[in-house]
Amino acid sequence: MKLTRRDFLKISSAATAGLALSGMGFNLTPVQAYTWELRTKDAKETPTICCYCAVGCGIICHTDKKTGQVIYTEGDADHPINGGSLCAKGASSYQLAQNPKRVTKVLYRAPNSDKWVAKDWKWALQEIAKRVKKSRDASFVEKNAQGQIVNRCMGIASVGSAAMDNEECWIYQAMLRALGLVYIEHQARI
Repeated sequence: MKLTRRDFLKISSAATAGLALSGMGFNLTPVQAYTWELRTKDAKETPTICCYCAVGCGIICHTDKKTGQVIYTEGDADHPINGGSLCAKGASSYQLAQNPKRVTKVLYRAPNSDKWVAKDWKWALQEIAKRVKKSRDASFVEKNAQGQIVNRCMGIASVGSAAMDNEECWIYQAMLRALGLVYIEHQARI
């Protein structure tokens, strides 16, 4: 049998390929497919807005229907601003809810103290309400210099959040106006 150089290269390359594939575990026997269920299969999907900047990207938050815990977050593909894409901060928003280092208690430091004390939420909300009422009562102006009724609170100011949507802003403004606030600023971009 006459073996040409071309035939030798064909045979040796086929043998090399066969050895390489056999070494990688290449097998032509049928395999059984492995499947798994998505962890978000039975989760409740809630659309929300990213809390980091004023762009207002849409996020879908997946929560467990039984426990209410956040399972997964992803960009909302139907959102007109981001179309499903998220920046690094927005993509990591899942870690806001699922983080062992997250502070879950109210930390209070009394005036002239150098120590933080853990307090419960009921105490904190009552303390905030008490201080708002005290400040409002101390700085409330019922009538101006001309004797006209103005009902203004001159001792409290508010700076809103860029992450609030229109509905939240309306409720927030209604509360501030009910308190009589005059100094109201807001960074509404969404």
